[in-house]
Amino acid sequence: MSSRLSLVRPMALVDAGRNGDSRDSGDFRSPLTLPPTRKPADRRGDDRKSLLRPVVSDRAVACCRPFLDLKSPLQQPVPSENSILRLLHRAAVSVEDAWDRARYRASAAVGRSRPRQIVAYQGYADRDGVWVGGRVLSDRPTGGPLDNDTWWNNLVNTWRRWESDEVPYAPVQVRFGGQFRELSADEEGYYHARFGFDRENIPDDRLSWLKATASAGSEGRQIVASHPVMITPANATCGIISDLDDTVIHTGITSLLLAAKLTFLENAKTRKPLDGVAKLYQALQRGHSAHPINPIFYISSSPWNLHDLLLDFLRLNEIPLGPLLLRDLGLDETKFIKEKGHGHKHRKALDLLAAFPQLPFVLIGDSGQEDPAIYAEIAAQLPHRIRAIYIRDVDPEFDTCRDTAVNRAKQLAEGHGVPMVLARTSMEISRHAESLGLLPMAALRDALPDSV
Repeated sequence: MSSRLSLVRPMALVDAGRNGDSRDSGDFRSPLTLPPTRKPADRRGDDRKSLLRPVVSDRAVACCRPFLDLKSPLQQPVPSENSILRLLHRAAVSVEDAWDRARYRASAAVGRSRPRQIVAYQGYADRDGVWVGGRVLSDRPTGGPLDNDTWWNNLVNTWRRWESDEVPYAPVQVRFGGQFRELSADEEGYYHARFGFDRENIPDDRLSWLKATASAGSEGRQIVASHPVMITPANATCGIISDLDDTVIHTGITSLLLAAKLTFLENAKTRKPLDGVAKLYQALQRGHSAHPINPIFYISSSPWNLHDLLLDFLRLNEIPLGPLLLRDLGLDETKFIKEKGHGHKHRKALDLLAAFPQLPFVLIGDSGQEDPAIYAEIAAQLPHRIRAIYIRDVDPEFDTCRDTAVNRAKQLAEGHGVPMVLARTSMEISRHAESLGLLPMAALRDALPDSV
């Protein structure tokens, strides 16, 4: 099941209400504990030597033994918090798997389990070749937003995104540049493919986009989708890694009610970008070139279910396209959420730096979540690879704990020689980028007022 409605919150609601430290941790802490019960002292011995022993029923011990490796009920203490959570986790995984199997059998019985849609994600070429990925669904494509969509239409479309039905283990054929891969999707319908890549006849002075083709389904009912593949030119001067929520798209992370409204009741046409972000990103993508030359990657904690909405948003607002690196939500055998939100950002950013070892990078995020801490840690690990870090101030009118967190991150990054700028406007980012030589002087002076 792809929606995981009982476990996750969509898009900006993920981590929106924490107001505290939202760093990922593998040490799950449960609010449930089993207090030890005092056993009465042995009247036949010394009354002063009372014993403390947990009271656990034989049935409870028998249930926990497979997970706690108990040899005897009397040899083991009460299950720890982590042990209880592991037990609950395994039970949740079993319930989810059983539910997915039941839904798939029910869909197959009425002919709804066959592939009807391939969601083809944007791919890219790196030093090791070309990467593409996508997902096979049994839902029909819904199409993009319409001018007359109401809040109810938007709410229904949001529900459909979260309730999309994958086709587990669907056979998929992917073609790129004369190469062919025959794959099997995983249990959630996701597939990934790697191809070799020859840069001959690829322009060195601009970004190029090639195409990979994916197909699925039986003969006569085959569906086809295209993966745009971004090719970074040899003359690129830097790469850009950007967050999306409250960095590119206005999410209202500081207000839970506003974030819910924008997430559930708006669409790609009615959602608004931050002021000046399109012009700023176009300039960063061009650098000092006459054509787009620098690759942009969007790493977000939003789930893959929102890929179509985010892609439509970028296109409609003329924000430069680039691969969207989102995350998978749900359960697996080792953790409650397959890719934990901010750990996913850190890992994928480091993967990109490793994939493009010749490129320095600019990191752009916001102060609403953990971007400053994540980016500062990357700067501390690889200071020679990061030209600058830009953090959008989500509440510029107020001095809050978010500003304190940014200042801590700023000290860490700048201690390793990497500048971090807390910016109120796109123009502030542009002027600092100009001072580093990332943009030509006065790159946006005519395009943006100082207040944007």
